[in-house]
Amino acid sequence: MKEKLFVLIGPTAVGKTELSIDLAKRLNAEIISADSMQIYKYMDIGTAKITEEEMEGVPHHLIDFLYPDEEYTVSDYQRDASRLITEINARGRLPMVVGGTGLYINSLVYELNFAKAPPDEEYRVELEELAANHGIEYIHDLLSKVDPESAKTISKKDKKRIIRALEVYKTTGKTMSEYNKNFRKETDKYDLCMVCLNMDRQKLYDRINMRVDIMIENGLIDEVKGILHKGYHKDLVSLKGIGYKEIIEYLDGNLTLDEAIEKIKKGSRNYAKRQLTWFRRDKRIKWVNKDDFDDFHQLSQYVYDYVISTLYK
Repeated sequence: MKEKLFVLIGPTAVGKTELSIDLAKRLNAEIISADSMQIYKYMDIGTAKITEEEMEGVPHHLIDFLYPDEEYTVSDYQRDASRLITEINARGRLPMVVGGTGLYINSLVYELNFAKAPPDEEYRVELEELAANHGIEYIHDLLSKVDPESAKTISKKDKKRIIRALEVYKTTGKTMSEYNKNFRKETDKYDLCMVCLNMDRQKLYDRINMRVDIMIENGLIDEVKGILHKGYHKDLVSLKGIGYKEIIEYLDGNLTLDEAIEKIKKGSRNYAKRQLTWFRRDKRIKWVNKDDFDDFHQLSQYVYDYVISTLYK
């Protein structure tokens, strides 16, 4: 018998957290977070991380478990979340993946095999040295010669992804695009139910803007100062997240506070747009529009009924 898996996704600020808690209690579920920013400790306000109180006793996994300078790849997420899905099923409970990080979700619902291309440390060091001596664009040019398709999609500043694409080519003899051809191959590993919560775009944007104002009121600036004060460097991947990089720019004197706030709002709205584009590619997803319901209870009941009819038919 296949393992059951319920995935609840949606754009930032749509209201996934509240709905997930209500459903988890009724479905006897445990929540596996799929948010690449909420994995970090100390980063609570800017990531809208759920509090212990808000969890209402529902077990949560893969949240608040890494320090801001620890590296965590999609491959790591796939390994950890897959193990949890198996364990939660074995406990007779329903694993419920909740979040908005598309790559995390895809690593579970598509046949993405990260293990095939082993890292080549020596080659990696060589590429790092080339980038240090000649600039990142130099290694991007190398990539253009062997894998023009990937070179088009990878930014000339994204050293990490450029190196990985070159490494994949060297160790497998395949371009990153060939290597990733399974990217859109749907997995049949799970008895799967996927729901995307959505709402009117303007209403969503208003919610995002309001959420950013609340984050500032709740002490986002002090949160960022505290992280930097602990000795974490502003160039860490974790601190490049929306809400953190803008406040750092403000603290560095490169933006006024109003400019930083506006930039966070715009960045968050654009992120929501990208999330929705990403989710629309998957035809297995049941789209649920919040605006179609009179109240929260009606919405929750509708999704609950859909999950029951899909997974327990």
